[in-house]
Amino acid sequence: MVVCDPRQGKYMACVMLYRGDTVAKDINSAIQTMKTKRSIQFVEWCPTGFKVGINNAPMTVVPGSSQAKAPRSVCMLSNTTAIVEAWSRLDLKFDLMYNKRAFVHWYVGEGMEEGEFSEAREDLAALEADYAEMTAEGDNDDAGDEY
Repeated sequence: MVVCDPRQGKYMACVMLYRGDTVAKDINSAIQTMKTKRSIQFVEWCPTGFKVGINNAPMTVVPGSSQAKAPRSVCMLSNTTAIVEAWSRLDLKFDLMYNKRAFVHWYVGEGMEEGEFSEAREDLAALEADYAEMTAEGDNDDAGDEY
């Protein structure tokens, strides 16, 4: 789990996995309601947005666990541009530790080359820039439509 605000970004994909006593018609109408209210924003190039999986068997509860038995459940997996916030925090922490060469000796001792740290940092910065660009593309498209 990552701490980020999904309301700040745009979704690239969203998978809803349902288990138990669910009706496909109800699921489709709920997703359609979300799409029409535009409570979730998707990137422009994502035509469908949602993928749905339905399993009619209820979830299994391990005996003696604190998990409650429920007739239905849902798990949502998504990819959102809001993750940039978390990557930004990770970049800052990495830079602080790497500047002090903290723990580098352990990795070098195991056979990793020190240049791989810089390469990984550059890759993460490029990924962060790509996600930020996807968020900005939608904002720029809206501004162009006004003229």
